[in-house]
Amino acid sequence: MIAIADSGSTKTDWRLIDARGQVSQARTIGFNPYFQGSADIAAELRTNLLPAVPDAVTEVFYYGTGCNSEESCGVVEKALREVFPALEKVEVSSDLLGAARSLCHHEAGIACILGTGSNACLFDGENIAQLSGSLGFWLGDEGSGGYLGKTLVVRYLHGQLPDDLAGKFRKRYPIDRITVLEHAYKQPFPNRYFAGFSKFLFDNRSHPVAYRMVYDAFSLFFDTYVRKFDAHRELPVHFVGSVAFYYSDILRQVANDKGLAVKRILENPIAGLTLYHQPVGSSPAS
Repeated sequence: MIAIADSGSTKTDWRLIDARGQVSQARTIGFNPYFQGSADIAAELRTNLLPAVPDAVTEVFYYGTGCNSEESCGVVEKALREVFPALEKVEVSSDLLGAARSLCHHEAGIACILGTGSNACLFDGENIAQLSGSLGFWLGDEGSGGYLGKTLVVRYLHGQLPDDLAGKFRKRYPIDRITVLEHAYKQPFPNRYFAGFSKFLFDNRSHPVAYRMVYDAFSLFFDTYVRKFDAHRELPVHFVGSVAFYYSDILRQVANDKGLAVKRILENPIAGLTLYHQPVGSSPAS
């Protein structure tokens, strides 16, 4: 049996492919090897994954947050080998490689993530050939939910929103400067906090100011991450992530205005990863 995992900080989606090519699914909490050790990960897998696994797992393809170094990948691999003693093959890789394989399959392309954060890479059909190099929430993440929310809140606090939009925002989010600064600099996960405000832009995207904020953020993403690749006009550009998925109409408009071809836009990568790793001759369900 083959197990495929797409792991974020809050949840991990699993797909299990048996010898007949039949696909089942499971979900566990998310993992980050920077904050969790092998023992903690293994304990969660034994409790909430093993009961959903009917056969011995011989291959695991794991893509996750924080899996960007040999050391961090080793933490996850050790847990997997403890839980699945019959393993013959284990691959632990970054969430960006997972996104690329899900979006591009076995073809070259530019794979982008637009969710709470943002990133992009040039994919050669098997591995990442070139990274854009995201700088994270405070210095980068252009176009992401965190970036959109941060931009919106800053403009609100500076009185730069038109009265009608500011009134709607104030009614929905009774925040003040002190509250925002507390979450920005003293509370954990400021990216998640600010990303929570981005839904306001989605709900009000028919307003010209809200639309322009989203449009400009996506334009900056293309200029910062996609156009640095020499082949950006020749290769298809794909996206995965909730922001890309729900704002797909604006995202495609920005790409079209820049002469770029956006092909696939997925909300999450697990279905595409299942196709990528499906044994030849099998036909999985998503």
